[in-house]
Amino acid sequence: MGSVCFSTLHADVLEKTSKHPCYSADAHHKYARMHLPVAPRCNIQCNYCNRKFDCVNESRPGVTSEVLTPEHAKDKFVWVKEKMEHLSVVGIAGPGDALADWLFTKQTIKHIQALDPEITFCLSTNGLLLPEYAPEIVALGIRHVTVTVNALDPAIGAEIYQFVSYQGKWYTGVAAAGLLLHNQLAGIAYLVKHGVMVKINIVMIKGLNDRHIPAVVKKVKELGVFVTNIMPLIPAPGSAFEHLPQTSMKELNALRDVCQLDIRQMRHCQQCRADAIGLLYEDRSQEFQMCDRPQDGVTVNNGNRKLYRIAVTSKYGKLVDQHFGHATKLLIYQGDGLRFQLRETRTVGQYCAGMSECDAEAGDSGREKIIEALKDCNAVLTMRIGYHAKERLRDKGIFISEYCDTVEAGLRYAAAQMQSQGAAENE
Repeated sequence: MGSVCFSTLHADVLEKTSKHPCYSADAHHKYARMHLPVAPRCNIQCNYCNRKFDCVNESRPGVTSEVLTPEHAKDKFVWVKEKMEHLSVVGIAGPGDALADWLFTKQTIKHIQALDPEITFCLSTNGLLLPEYAPEIVALGIRHVTVTVNALDPAIGAEIYQFVSYQGKWYTGVAAAGLLLHNQLAGIAYLVKHGVMVKINIVMIKGLNDRHIPAVVKKVKELGVFVTNIMPLIPAPGSAFEHLPQTSMKELNALRDVCQLDIRQMRHCQQCRADAIGLLYEDRSQEFQMCDRPQDGVTVNNGNRKLYRIAVTSKYGKLVDQHFGHATKLLIYQGDGLRFQLRETRTVGQYCAGMSECDAEAGDSGREKIIEALKDCNAVLTMRIGYHAKERLRDKGIFISEYCDTVEAGLRYAAAQMQSQGAAENE
């Protein structure tokens, strides 16, 4: 990129930043943002995160009342834009990781760019896949990216992250934290070099990384990031850190004051939901639920009338909330991508008894019978699945969709994935 082009781009980025409520303290009471929850998968497990818990009154990253396909996200943008003239930013912040579902993140952005070239886009990511996708992020014209970096010391990171799933392998402990950090720093450096405004989120966890945060801030300053956002731990129900105390605002602001000496601090963060809409202090997401929108406002890309048969792992038939290897029954749904009916419930043996077994080579006849029981299905919709089970199903031509929300939304999401990737065959 030439210097003249870069300076022009930089001026444009600064102008858009002035209207970005998360990047500008002056903008948050004048301009609205909407988060489109199109990326439910995640490739790491943070000890402070539990995306399965959703209360409409809580504001917490990872929480959403629905997951959208890129087509539904486009429809929702049109709907919100008509009702909210001061909408300036579209963000993708999960409910998993925006880059773990990059295909759908990218499709969503392209759909909306075609409708409104002036809208500002931003992404939120853990940074694990930044080295792989940073060039595409820049090429798409995304100039605001938030990366969560909680530690520079892998020993501290090992206390924060349960595991990292990267390129088909599972990492834990110091190895997981070290890999994540390496990719985060490399990706951040690339983005900054190519004119992207990078914001760093840091979760302040008392007794764990709080004394280490100034070092994190100094390091990202060296990389050229725009702002850091130190956030208090929210002890989410069901998470490994649910028993830890929530950081007080006094402690939080004292740390921000220290770090302000190195780099500007964001002090107005609301730790927004993955489906947040409106001003930062006025979330209106519950006004814009797609299930409440008339059906003629929903786009379904299924002109060929394909029928999908999808096996779902669900404990009680409401949520996609069970690991494939732990399921002893499979709910078999059939539908056209928008509407599905439960056809049967199949009883199967349990594929594995723990994470190590689920990711081990599977060769016994019992596991082969489970795979064989799915041969008439186009896809498996599951909360999580081990690497080798996933590969065996793929060898049989069965698509895998990892998801954590309602069964109804998950079925539509899986069908949209198959449409987009050409994974489903005609009936």
